[in-house]
Amino acid sequence: MRPTTASPCITTKLVAETRDFYLRYFGARAVFDCGWFVSLEFETGLSLQFMEPQGEQPLCNTAGLTYNFCVDNVDDDHRLMTAAGLVPVMPIEDHPWGDRGFAIQDPNGIMLYIYSNRAPSAEFRQFYAPGAGHDR
Repeated sequence: MRPTTASPCITTKLVAETRDFYLRYFGARAVFDCGWFVSLEFETGLSLQFMEPQGEQPLCNTAGLTYNFCVDNVDDDHRLMTAAGLVPVMPIEDHPWGDRGFAIQDPNGIMLYIYSNRAPSAEFRQFYAPGAGHDR
């Protein structure tokens, strides 16, 4: 199997709240919205879906789930999001593995890690494959 795209679909009873959160804070646009299922796209071609449980379908257990968003300028996004009232659950900071980032949670408790790439420390540089963008 060789998928050409991949996207998470999160089962939640908070479909409208979740849609509005990503529209407002992440600049997503709804490409399909029938009320119980919403498909969002971002400018970069990424997508994310949410749906209400159908029949006996269980809610998604979000424990351990983190959705990573790489952005051009994490400091600008941090300023915008905190000014809009979002409270980070992880402060913005540089990480030796090669990024600067912070984390917030969406209405479902899903951890959203927002980051920009940075040069990794010498300790972590060895773990990147040649040509992976961090081998400088």
